[in-house]
Amino acid sequence: MSKNKKSGPDEPAAGGDSAGISRGVSTLAVHGGEARRKHADAITDPIFCASTYTFPDTQSVIDFIEKKLPREEYGRYGNPTERVVERKLAALEGGEEALLFSSGMAAIVGLLMSKLDAGDEVVFFDECYHRSRQFCTQHLSRFGVTTRQVPACDYEAMQAAITPRTKLLISESPTNPHLSVVDLERFAAIGKKHGVETLIDATLGTPYNVRPIAAGVDYVLHSATKYLAGHNDLLAGVIVGSKEKIDPIRRLRGIMGAISSPHNVFLLVRGLKTFELRMQRHNENGLAVARFLAAHPRVAKVYYPGLECHPYHEVARRTMRGFGGLVTFLVKDADWRQTADVVDAVRIPRIAPSLGGVESLIEQPLVMSYFECTPQQREQYRIPDNMIRLACGIENTEDLIADLQQALTG
Repeated sequence: MSKNKKSGPDEPAAGGDSAGISRGVSTLAVHGGEARRKHADAITDPIFCASTYTFPDTQSVIDFIEKKLPREEYGRYGNPTERVVERKLAALEGGEEALLFSSGMAAIVGLLMSKLDAGDEVVFFDECYHRSRQFCTQHLSRFGVTTRQVPACDYEAMQAAITPRTKLLISESPTNPHLSVVDLERFAAIGKKHGVETLIDATLGTPYNVRPIAAGVDYVLHSATKYLAGHNDLLAGVIVGSKEKIDPIRRLRGIMGAISSPHNVFLLVRGLKTFELRMQRHNENGLAVARFLAAHPRVAKVYYPGLECHPYHEVARRTMRGFGGLVTFLVKDADWRQTADVVDAVRIPRIAPSLGGVESLIEQPLVMSYFECTPQQREQYRIPDNMIRLACGIENTEDLIADLQQALTG
């Protein structure tokens, strides 16, 4: 080692590669955003259980304020391990900057609150996570923000809904639970044409299967609780975009305090190491289960973009690497209790909300998410009584199919 080289961790390079060489998904998931030499020469980044960070002298404080000294100040504004996972997520997404939140909902709330003022408008494709819709229609409305909803993937309707006050176009892709797939380039082009920023919630797609930023989308959002963390043991959310666009959201997060705990951040870094391997199995299981269900006599309809019969299959085939582990289907000629009997009969998936973990989960959207809605609201959101949402984990494919076979036969 050169005498002039300081001891201690190396500076992390963008994407974890000092030569700027393009790397594969697993290489980025394992090494992206990390210094090659870490504290105490450990191979993993440590957990920093610190609420505050000390300064050796007053000049150090001034240097920090003037951005001459990159370091932490207070736990609400950042954590060294959090910086690692943000760099890693930015590298995986192909974005310039990532910002971690305490949950996916905290992430979308943080973005909306930082970007919108009274009198502004947002336009949603209407197939979306019901809490995202609820925040906009019930809470942003109290601050004078208008939410306009148009049918999913109806680009003409989205353009028609844009007014001079529109500040953000929002969609999921694929959508939840119908798994409609947005033409990301077309979506981004609408925003650019009208000077409106665009946001894609790619939680179901993941950076393994879809790349919204490469398509020209301004912001990508993930509930990192799901596929990114992958083990059903933490809550986290992330927004990825340009540094210029992310900086004001980061400043608001420092005020809101919607941060992840040091242990959660450590678990997220650890979960990301196996991201590509897990996604390959999720994709395999999702497609195999969807094909099985599509051929089963007790199944009326399957929502899965990997199936040729899916209305957005061609868009999915063109824009996605794989189609994910989420499969939604309708039980033929079943009321809600008969549908619940199928859910109760499976032995491998657990009945629970969420998705993207190594364990398969199953739910009846009517009961789990829309039980308190009126029949008219459920019809509006296209949530029939006989709908089941299955989030395939990484179990053996043949075991999942055999389990579904016995549940549908009983």
